Amino acid sequence: MGDVEIAIEGRDGHVVVRIGDTVIADTTASCVLQETGHAGRYYLPPQDVRLDLLHESPTVTHCPHKGDATHLSATIDGVVHEDVAWVYEDPLPQAEGIRGYVAFYDGRTRTDITAA
Repeated sequence: MGDVEIAIEGRDGHVVVRIGDTVIADTTASCVLQETGHAGRYYLPPQDVRLDLLHESPTVTHCPHKGDATHLSATIDGVVHEDVAWVYEDPLPQAEGIRGYVAFYDGRTRTDITAA
């Protein structure tokens, strides 16, 4: 298996993330993490995420290239949506650019991206 490279790039455009009809994130300041062998993944700054709707779940996953990810669940209108997002609070050095930024799971949320 070859070396894994990580690149983090700021993106222009408007990113809106929803669960059902509820907007849980809305930003024009996202970045995209490109990782060898994986599709690019949008990470959103926490100030543009409805953190009042999200809470830490017991799920923690480990990536040997990014570190440990804490997962977040959302509670909307009394309904808990498990593990809809994750965040690297203390990433490895090569992923420092996503520290504290939130990424959302496809299929558990709907992400709409409009080019700038």
